[in-house]
Amino acid sequence: MSIMDKLKKNSKVKETSILSESKFFNQKDFVTTHVPMMNVALSGDIDGGLIPGLTVLAGPSKHFKTSFGLIMASAYLKKYPDSVLLFYDSEFGSPQAYFEQFDIDTSRVLHTPITNVEELKFDLIGQLEGLDRNDKVVVMIDSVGNLASKKEMEDAINEKSVADMSRAKALKGLFRMTTPYLNMKDIPLIAVNHTYMEIGLFPKAIVSGGTGIYYSADNIWILGRQQDKQGTEIKGYHFVINVEKSRYVKEKSKIPISVSWDGGVQSHSGLLDVALTGNYVAKPSNGWYCRVDRDTGELMDPKVREKDTLDPGFWQPIFAETDFKSYVKSKFSIGGPTAGEEEPQDAA
Repeated sequence: MSIMDKLKKNSKVKETSILSESKFFNQKDFVTTHVPMMNVALSGDIDGGLIPGLTVLAGPSKHFKTSFGLIMASAYLKKYPDSVLLFYDSEFGSPQAYFEQFDIDTSRVLHTPITNVEELKFDLIGQLEGLDRNDKVVVMIDSVGNLASKKEMEDAINEKSVADMSRAKALKGLFRMTTPYLNMKDIPLIAVNHTYMEIGLFPKAIVSGGTGIYYSADNIWILGRQQDKQGTEIKGYHFVINVEKSRYVKEKSKIPISVSWDGGVQSHSGLLDVALTGNYVAKPSNGWYCRVDRDTGELMDPKVREKDTLDPGFWQPIFAETDFKSYVKSKFSIGGPTAGEEEPQDAA
C-alpha cells in the first residue's frame, strides 16, 4: 500500500481524496446569466457566471441589489429545472410579482421570513446540513444589512438602550459556519448587504457586518450609480460594479451595467466600453458606432446609434468571429477556470 493510500484510508473525513481526483476543485459549476458583463463581474468570463460559495452584493438603498441577485437566481433555476430558491427575507419588500418579473416560478421559491442573525444562522445551517451535494439549491438573503442580533431585539423589547456589540460577532459566526457547506455541496449563496461611508480624509464605502463577510466571501461587489438622463428626464441608471473581492476577477475592477425604467437591466450594456478600449468597435463620428475588421482594421458597415449597440444582434458576430471573449478574460480575469474547463492540477 502506498503512503497516499495509507493516508487516505486513515482519514476520518469521508470526503478526503487525492487532489487531482477531487470533486471539490476540478470542476466548477458556472451558472451563466443573460447579462454578459454580470458574468464577467462574477467570474472574469463572458461565458462564466455564478459559482458555488458566497457572493455579496453591497450598496446603498435603491441600487438594484435585489434585482441583480434575482437575475442570478433565475439563471440557476433555468439551468436546473428541479432546483429550488431558498429565499431568506428580512426586508419584506419583494412581493410575488417582483419574482415573476425575473421569470421565477414562485412555486419553486421557499420563502423564509427572518428577524435576527441567530434565527438565520440556525435555520440556514439546518437546511445546508440536510442537503446532499447533488441537491440543486440556490440561497439568497435579502438582506444581511437589515438584520438585528437577538440581543438587540431583546434589549428593544425590554426597553434597554444599550450599545450592541454582538451583531458583528454573530454575523462572523454565521458565514464562518456556512462557507464550508456551500463549497462542499456546490451551493451558491447570494447575500444582499448595505454599505456605509467611512469618515476620514478620503471617505469610502464600507460593507456593513464586520470582517467576517470579507473573510468568507468569494465575491464582494460594491455598487455605485449615476442617473441616465435625457434632458431633465431620468430614463434609468448607469451602475458600476466595483469588485471589492473575488477569486476569479481582478480586484478593484469596475464593470458597467445599465438599467432603464422601460426595459429593466439592459442585458448587453457595458460591453461597448470594453469593445471600444480593445478596438473591436469604433466611434467614427459623434453618436455613431460600428464594428472593426480585426484583420484589416477597417470600419465595417452598418454604423449604428448607441442604443442599437444594446441589441444582441450587434454583438453576435463580435462574439463568434473575433477573440473578443478572450480579450475580456485577459482584461478582468486573474486566471481562474473558464466555464466548462477544469482548474490546473499541477502548479509550479
